[in-house]
Amino acid sequence: MRLGNFSVSLAVKDLAASRAFYENLGFRAIGGNPAHNWLILQNETSTIGLFQGMFEKNVLTFNPGWDRACNTLGDFDDVRDIQRDLKARGMTLATQADESTTGPASLMVIDPDGNPVLIDQHVPSAGK
Repeated sequence: MRLGNFSVSLAVKDLAASRAFYENLGFRAIGGNPAHNWLILQNETSTIGLFQGMFEKNVLTFNPGWDRACNTLGDFDDVRDIQRDLKARGMTLATQADESTTGPASLMVIDPDGNPVLIDQHVPSAGK
């Protein structure tokens, strides 16, 4: 199962303060929209999202179909295929992708410690 690009989505209280903090650690903004209370930052090896008022907790995020630079991959596991695999493994899904659709969709599972894990596909389904 190929989950895609990994990042941590942080639930922040003050977007500007968090941005300044992570920029001091060597991150730079590569996307997002501060007017809509979110930014994506990267350093040479890591990607983090800063989200003010959007999440209650920090979220581990995987993006099927994307590489680290948000380029669409030619071959990847669609979120609905991942969902079917997780269900076959007996996992409980907190949210599910609509299996009657194609393209962008997401699902969420919660790890044993209560951490949300978001599998969030932004690209068209592979080969479709």
